[in-house]
Amino acid sequence: MRRPKWKLTTVISLFVIAVVAVSLLVTDILISVQTSQDTQEELEEKARIISRTVAESSIVQDELLTDEIEGTIQEYTSSIQQASDVLFIVVMDMTGLRQSHPNPEQIGNRFVGGDEQRVLAGEEYISISEGTLGYSVRAFAPIYKDGVQIGAVSTGISLDAVDAAIFENHQMILLGSAVGILAGIIGAILLARYIKKSLLGLEPVEIARIYQERDRMFQTVREGIVAIDEHGIITYVNRSARDIFEKAGIRSDNPVGLLISSYLPHSRLELVLETGRAEYDEQQELNGTTIIVNRIPIEVNGKVVGAISTFRDKTEVNRLAEQLTGVRLYADSLRAQSHEFRNQLQVLLGLAEIGDTEHMKRYITQLAAHQIEETDRITEQIHDPILSGFLLGKISFAREQGAELAVFCETDIPVLPDGTMAHDLVTIVGNLVDNALEAAMETPPGNVTVDLSCVDDLLTLTVEDDGPGMASDEIDLFFEKGQSSKGETRGYGLYLVKTSVESLHGSLEVDSVVGNGTTIQVIIPIEGREET
Repeated sequence: MRRPKWKLTTVISLFVIAVVAVSLLVTDILISVQTSQDTQEELEEKARIISRTVAESSIVQDELLTDEIEGTIQEYTSSIQQASDVLFIVVMDMTGLRQSHPNPEQIGNRFVGGDEQRVLAGEEYISISEGTLGYSVRAFAPIYKDGVQIGAVSTGISLDAVDAAIFENHQMILLGSAVGILAGIIGAILLARYIKKSLLGLEPVEIARIYQERDRMFQTVREGIVAIDEHGIITYVNRSARDIFEKAGIRSDNPVGLLISSYLPHSRLELVLETGRAEYDEQQELNGTTIIVNRIPIEVNGKVVGAISTFRDKTEVNRLAEQLTGVRLYADSLRAQSHEFRNQLQVLLGLAEIGDTEHMKRYITQLAAHQIEETDRITEQIHDPILSGFLLGKISFAREQGAELAVFCETDIPVLPDGTMAHDLVTIVGNLVDNALEAAMETPPGNVTVDLSCVDDLLTLTVEDDGPGMASDEIDLFFEKGQSSKGETRGYGLYLVKTSVESLHGSLEVDSVVGNGTTIQVIIPIEGREET
C-alpha cells in the first residue's frame, strides 16, 4: 500500500482552512454587496429627507416668491449643509437659476448637470450627475406654495463620500473575516491533533493496513470468531464461524449488522457485555452441534465497548486431544520398553564380566521364552497392530513400575475399522490402565487385569485393579473434566475416556468398592471391521 505524501494532520488542517476561507470569502462578497447597497440607499434617503425638509421650509418658500435674492435661503441651506455633512444644498427657481450654493459666486447662475428638468416638472427623484463640485448623488424635490410649484431643491452627496462609507463598512467585514480565518486555522490544528490522538497516532493508510491484516488473520484461523458492539449488534464474523453455523443449520448469510439476540439467542455474549466477566471453555449446543466457547468482554479505557466469542467444534477438539493423548501413551510405552531392555542388557553385561556363562545362557533363554510367549500370545489374539503393540508396551511399563499387568482375550480381537477408532481405543485403554496401575500401586503387590472380547460386533474391554476403590458418590465426579485428587494439572484422563466412549457410541460402567478395588467395563460397537 503506497504511503500518502501528506500526513493526516496536514490534510485535515488544509481542508478545514480551505473550507473556512471559501465560506468567509463567499460571505464577505455577499455581505459587501448588500452593505454597499444599503449604505448607498441610506445616503440617498438622507439626501431625499434633507431636500424635502428644505422644500417645506417657509423661509425658502417666502424668498422664492420675492423678485430679488436676499441671501436668506443661502444662510438657511448653509447651516443645514454643515449640520448634515452633505456636499451641497442648491435651491433653484422655476427657470433653473440657483438661489443657494456652497460657492456663493455660483448663486444666480443656472443649475449644472442637466438632470434638473424632471424636478421642475414636479417630480421627486434621485440621480447621479456631474456638477461644479464633481460627481455626486443628487436628491431632487419640488417646492410648492399653496399648491403651486415655485421652485426646486437639490441635495448632493459626493460619490467619494459614498465610496468612503462603503469602504469603511467593508473594512469591518474584512477584519471579521480575518479573525474568522485565524480562528479556523487554530480550530483546524486542534481538530487534526484530536483526531490523530483518537486514532492512536496512526495514519489512515496504517489503519487500513492493520484492518486488512487483522481480517486476513481472523479469516485463516480455525476457531470461529463473533464480535459484537456495546449495543449487541454483530460487527464481525469470520469464515470458520459461518462454517460452524452452516453445519448447525443456522442461516449462513452474512449476519454483520444483526442483533446477536436474534441471530444467536443463547450466545450469552449480551450477558458478558452486561457483567464484564469473561467465560472460558464453556460448552454450548447449536442445533445438535456442540462447541467449546470462550467469551471475553472488550474494554477501552476501563469501559466495556463490546464482546468477542471464540469457539470450535467440540468433535475436532476431542479428536485433537485424543490424538495427542494417544501419542503420549505411545511414547510412554516405548520408553518403558526401552528402559526394561536396558536393564536386561545390564544384567547380561554383569554376567559376562564375571564370566558366568551358564547363568547368562539360562537368563537369555528364560528372557527370550517369556518375551516370545507373551508377544506371540497377544499378537495372535489381538490382530490390530496398533492395539497389540500398545498393550505390549503397557506390560513393560507396568513391570518397570513394580506392578503386574495381565492381558487376557476371551476371543480374537479383529483389526479395527479405521485409524481414528484405533486412536480412540488407545486413548481409552491407556487412560484406564494408567489409572488402574496408580490405584494398584497404593496396595501392593499391585495387580491389574485387562480382559478383551469381541462378540456380535461389540468390543468389550474390562480393566480391573486391586487398589483402594472409590465411594459410590465419587464415581461420577472423577469422570468430570479437571477432577482429580492427584493435583491441579490432573483429572483429564477419565474425562477423555468418557468423551471417547461417547464419540464411539459406546457404554461405560464402573463397579467399585472402597478397599476392594475397581472394575471398569467399556462396550464399543465396531461394525464394518476388517476380516482377519
